Amino acid sequence: MLDLNPDELLSTTRAVRKRLDLTRPVPRELIEQCVDLAVQAPTGRNRQRWHFLVVTEPKQRRAVADLFLRAQALATGQPLTERDLWRMSHHPGSTDRVFDGLRHLAANIHRVPAFVIPAVEGRTDGAPVTVQAGTWGSILPAVWSFMLAARARGLGTVWTTAQGPLEPELARVLGVPYEEVMLAAFIPLAFTVGTDFKPAPRVPREEVLHWERW
Repeated sequence: MLDLNPDELLSTTRAVRKRLDLTRPVPRELIEQCVDLAVQAPTGRNRQRWHFLVVTEPKQRRAVADLFLRAQALATGQPLTERDLWRMSHHPGSTDRVFDGLRHLAANIHRVPAFVIPAVEGRTDGAPVTVQAGTWGSILPAVWSFMLAARARGLGTVWTTAQGPLEPELARVLGVPYEEVMLAAFIPLAFTVGTDFKPAPRVPREEVLHWERW
Protein backbone atom coordinates (compact mmCIF):
# COMPACT_ATOMS: atom_id res chain seq x y z
CA MET A 1 0.00 0.00 0.00
CA LEU A 2 1.23 3.49 -0.81
CA ASP A 3 1.50 6.06 1.97
CA LEU A 4 -1.05 8.56 0.64
CA ASN A 5 -3.43 10.71 2.61
CA PRO A 6 -6.99 11.08 1.22
CA ASP A 7 -6.27 14.38 -0.56
CA GLU A 8 -3.14 12.94 -2.18
CA LEU A 9 -5.02 9.83 -3.28
CA LEU A 10 -7.83 11.85 -4.86
CA SER A 11 -5.57 14.37 -6.57
CA THR A 12 -2.95 11.95 -7.94
CA THR A 13 -5.08 9.11 -9.30
CA ARG A 14 -4.21 9.74 -12.91
CA ALA A 15 -5.17 8.26 -16.25
CA VAL A 16 -2.06 6.10 -16.69
CA ARG A 17 -1.07 5.12 -20.21
CA LYS A 18 2.68 5.50 -20.72
CA ARG A 19 3.70 4.47 -17.21
CA LEU A 20 2.00 1.08 -17.07
CA ASP A 21 4.48 -1.68 -16.19
CA LEU A 22 3.95 -4.14 -19.03
CA THR A 23 6.31 -6.78 -17.61
CA ARG A 24 4.78 -7.46 -14.19
CA PRO A 25 1.65 -9.57 -13.62
CA VAL A 26 -1.03 -8.18 -11.32
CA PRO A 27 -1.86 -10.61 -8.48
CA ARG A 28 -5.46 -11.77 -8.42
CA GLU A 29 -5.82 -10.92 -4.74
CA LEU A 30 -5.04 -7.24 -5.38
CA ILE A 31 -7.76 -7.04 -8.02
CA GLU A 32 -10.18 -8.79 -5.67
CA GLN A 33 -9.37 -6.26 -2.93
CA CYS A 34 -10.11 -3.41 -5.33
CA VAL A 35 -13.45 -4.96 -6.29
CA ASP A 36 -14.35 -5.47 -2.63
CA LEU A 37 -13.86 -1.74 -2.09
CA ALA A 38 -15.58 -0.81 -5.35
CA VAL A 39 -18.83 -2.47 -4.34
CA GLN A 40 -19.01 -0.36 -1.20
CA ALA A 41 -19.88 2.59 -3.47
CA PRO A 42 -23.42 4.02 -3.44
CA THR A 43 -25.87 2.47 -5.87
CA GLY A 44 -29.35 3.53 -6.92
CA ARG A 45 -32.06 1.87 -4.79
CA ASN A 46 -29.36 -0.54 -3.55
CA ARG A 47 -29.81 -2.59 -6.73
CA GLN A 48 -26.09 -3.38 -6.96
CA ARG A 49 -26.28 -4.14 -10.67
CA TRP A 50 -22.53 -3.81 -11.14
CA HIS A 51 -20.18 -6.47 -12.51
CA PHE A 52 -16.42 -6.47 -13.10
CA LEU A 53 -14.98 -8.69 -15.82
CA VAL A 54 -11.24 -9.24 -15.44
CA VAL A 55 -9.17 -10.63 -18.31
CA THR A 56 -5.65 -11.92 -17.60
CA GLU A 57 -5.39 -15.24 -19.49
CA PRO A 58 -2.99 -14.67 -22.43
CA LYS A 59 -5.19 -16.00 -25.24
CA GLN A 60 -8.25 -14.10 -24.00
CA ARG A 61 -6.16 -10.96 -23.52
CA ARG A 62 -4.99 -11.13 -27.12
CA ALA A 63 -8.57 -11.44 -28.36
CA VAL A 64 -9.69 -8.51 -26.22
CA ALA A 65 -6.65 -6.40 -27.18
CA ASP A 66 -7.46 -6.99 -30.86
CA LEU A 67 -10.99 -5.73 -30.27
CA PHE A 68 -9.59 -2.66 -28.49
CA LEU A 69 -7.47 -1.78 -31.52
CA ARG A 70 -10.23 -2.38 -34.05
CA ALA A 71 -12.69 -0.36 -31.98
CA GLN A 72 -10.20 2.53 -31.70
CA ALA A 73 -10.15 2.82 -35.47
CA LEU A 74 -13.95 3.08 -35.53
CA ALA A 75 -14.35 5.63 -32.73
CA THR A 76 -15.58 9.07 -33.72
CA GLY A 77 -16.86 11.00 -30.71
CA GLN A 78 -18.80 14.23 -30.62
CA PRO A 79 -17.43 17.32 -32.41
CA LEU A 80 -15.38 19.64 -30.22
CA THR A 81 -16.87 23.00 -29.31
CA GLU A 82 -14.92 26.25 -28.96
CA ARG A 83 -15.13 25.88 -25.18
CA ASP A 84 -13.76 22.34 -25.46
CA LEU A 85 -10.81 23.57 -27.46
CA TRP A 86 -10.19 26.44 -25.03
CA ARG A 87 -10.15 24.08 -22.05
CA MET A 88 -7.98 21.53 -23.86
CA SER A 89 -5.36 24.16 -24.69
CA HIS A 90 -5.55 26.13 -21.41
CA HIS A 91 -2.30 24.49 -20.30
CA PRO A 92 0.06 24.31 -23.31
CA GLY A 93 1.18 20.81 -24.23
CA SER A 94 -1.35 18.96 -22.07
CA THR A 95 -3.46 17.79 -25.00
CA ASP A 96 -0.37 16.69 -26.93
CA ARG A 97 0.67 14.58 -23.94
CA VAL A 98 -2.76 12.97 -23.77
CA PHE A 99 -2.73 11.95 -27.43
CA ASP A 100 0.86 10.79 -27.18
CA GLY A 101 -0.24 8.58 -24.29
CA LEU A 102 -3.16 7.26 -26.34
CA ARG A 103 -0.84 6.27 -29.17
CA HIS A 104 1.55 4.57 -26.74
CA LEU A 105 -1.28 2.62 -25.12
CA ALA A 106 -2.63 1.47 -28.48
CA ALA A 107 0.82 0.33 -29.57
CA ASN A 108 1.27 -1.71 -26.39
CA ILE A 109 -2.26 -2.77 -25.50
CA HIS A 110 -1.46 -6.43 -26.18
CA ARG A 111 1.21 -6.27 -23.44
CA VAL A 112 -1.02 -4.92 -20.66
CA PRO A 113 -1.24 -7.68 -18.01
CA ALA A 114 -4.90 -7.20 -17.08
CA PHE A 115 -8.05 -5.66 -18.49
CA VAL A 116 -11.01 -4.72 -16.32
CA ILE A 117 -14.36 -4.25 -18.04
CA PRO A 118 -16.96 -2.87 -15.64
CA ALA A 119 -20.54 -3.68 -16.60
CA VAL A 120 -24.01 -2.86 -15.36
CA GLU A 121 -27.27 -4.74 -15.71
CA GLY A 122 -29.80 -2.80 -17.77
CA ARG A 123 -29.12 -1.10 -21.08
CA THR A 124 -29.66 2.64 -21.59
CA ASP A 125 -29.71 2.74 -25.42
CA GLY A 126 -32.18 5.49 -26.30
CA ALA A 127 -33.32 5.84 -22.69
CA PRO A 128 -34.42 9.20 -21.21
CA VAL A 129 -31.99 11.25 -19.13
CA THR A 130 -33.48 10.09 -15.83
CA VAL A 131 -32.82 6.44 -16.70
CA GLN A 132 -29.35 7.26 -18.05
CA ALA A 133 -28.46 9.17 -14.87
CA GLY A 134 -29.67 6.40 -12.58
CA THR A 135 -27.81 3.66 -14.43
CA TRP A 136 -24.52 5.48 -14.90
CA GLY A 137 -24.77 6.90 -11.39
CA SER A 138 -24.82 3.33 -10.11
CA ILE A 139 -21.70 2.14 -11.97
CA LEU A 140 -19.41 5.20 -12.16
CA PRO A 141 -18.91 5.64 -8.38
CA ALA A 142 -18.01 1.95 -8.09
CA VAL A 143 -15.50 2.16 -10.93
CA TRP A 144 -13.91 5.30 -9.51
CA SER A 145 -13.61 3.54 -6.15
CA PHE A 146 -11.91 0.65 -7.97
CA MET A 147 -9.46 3.07 -9.58
CA LEU A 148 -8.70 4.78 -6.27
CA ALA A 149 -8.14 1.41 -4.60
CA ALA A 150 -5.84 0.42 -7.45
CA ARG A 151 -3.80 3.62 -7.09
CA ALA A 152 -3.40 2.99 -3.35
CA ARG A 153 -1.90 -0.41 -4.23
CA GLY A 154 0.59 0.94 -6.77
CA LEU A 155 -1.59 0.04 -9.76
CA GLY A 156 -2.41 2.30 -12.68
CA THR A 157 -5.68 2.54 -14.57
CA VAL A 158 -7.26 4.58 -17.33
CA TRP A 159 -10.97 4.79 -18.13
CA THR A 160 -11.45 4.29 -21.86
CA THR A 161 -14.61 3.81 -23.92
CA ALA A 162 -12.83 1.68 -26.50
CA GLN A 163 -15.47 -1.02 -26.15
CA GLY A 164 -18.17 1.27 -27.55
CA PRO A 165 -17.97 0.71 -31.33
CA LEU A 166 -17.62 -3.07 -30.95
CA GLU A 167 -19.49 -3.63 -27.69
CA PRO A 168 -21.68 -6.46 -29.06
CA GLU A 169 -18.60 -8.31 -30.32
CA LEU A 170 -16.73 -7.79 -27.05
CA ALA A 171 -19.79 -9.05 -25.18
CA ARG A 172 -19.71 -12.24 -27.26
CA VAL A 173 -16.01 -12.78 -26.55
CA LEU A 174 -16.63 -12.30 -22.82
CA GLY A 175 -19.83 -14.34 -22.74
CA VAL A 176 -21.89 -11.33 -21.63
CA PRO A 177 -25.66 -11.28 -22.37
CA TYR A 178 -25.57 -8.09 -24.45
CA GLU A 179 -29.32 -7.50 -24.44
CA GLU A 180 -29.34 -7.41 -20.63
CA VAL A 181 -25.92 -6.04 -19.63
CA MET A 182 -24.07 -2.91 -20.74
CA LEU A 183 -20.27 -2.83 -20.88
CA ALA A 184 -19.52 0.54 -19.32
CA ALA A 185 -15.78 0.95 -19.94
CA PHE A 186 -12.52 -0.72 -20.89
CA ILE A 187 -9.82 -0.25 -18.23
CA PRO A 188 -6.21 -1.38 -18.70
CA LEU A 189 -4.69 -2.33 -15.34
CA ALA A 190 -1.02 -2.75 -14.39
CA PHE A 191 1.52 -1.78 -11.80
CA THR A 192 2.91 1.67 -12.51
CA VAL A 193 6.47 2.58 -13.39
CA GLY A 194 7.17 4.65 -10.31
CA THR A 195 4.43 5.94 -8.03
CA ASP A 196 5.21 9.68 -7.93
CA PHE A 197 2.13 11.02 -9.69
CA LYS A 198 1.17 14.66 -9.23
CA PRO A 199 -2.03 16.70 -9.50
CA ALA A 200 -2.84 17.59 -13.10
CA PRO A 201 -3.12 21.15 -14.40
CA ARG A 202 -6.79 22.08 -14.72
CA VAL A 203 -8.82 25.10 -15.75
CA PRO A 204 -9.25 27.59 -12.88
CA ARG A 205 -11.84 26.92 -10.20
CA GLU A 206 -13.78 30.04 -11.15
CA GLU A 207 -14.46 28.49 -14.55
CA VAL A 208 -16.29 25.49 -13.07
CA LEU A 209 -17.67 26.57 -9.69
CA HIS A 210 -21.09 28.25 -9.69
CA TRP A 211 -22.91 29.64 -6.65
CA GLU A 212 -26.72 29.82 -6.59
CA ARG A 213 -27.01 29.94 -10.40
CA TRP A 214 -24.95 29.48 -13.60
